[in-house]
Amino acid sequence: MALMIELKPGERVIIGDCVVTNHDWRTRLFIDGKVPILREKDIIKLSQADSAAKRIYYALQLMYTSKRPQNHHALYLRLVHRILKAAPSTRPYIKEINDKILAGELYKALKEARKLMGYEKKLLEHALRQQDMGDRLLGNSKAV
Repeated sequence: MALMIELKPGERVIIGDCVVTNHDWRTRLFIDGKVPILREKDIIKLSQADSAAKRIYYALQLMYTSKRPQNHHALYLRLVHRILKAAPSTRPYIKEINDKILAGELYKALKEARKLMGYEKKLLEHALRQQDMGDRLLGNSKAV
């Protein structure tokens, strides 16, 4: 059974190692075969990989779209080591991602990495709230 993708005007999708850009109207594509596919909303550019979890997602994206995913394993492992050192509480998320990689399910690993990105966002928001409370307690808050 073919995978059906509907693209909005100007929307891009990665199919295999090609980027397909839709023209000025909605388009429906039917894709038969086993090939990596990522919609534009699921793609992170290198310039957008501005946090530890986003860099892990980017490395997984490279693995998923590559003909030789093993070429990106070392990068992925370095990034995982760094995030686990900085935030050990990310270990359950990393375990789920690793389980998907070991099962050969790189697209599902990307989905798990999205969960890691959400968790990281919550951690950062919590840290900022804590810092803001500390600043207020010390009288360092900025006048609004």
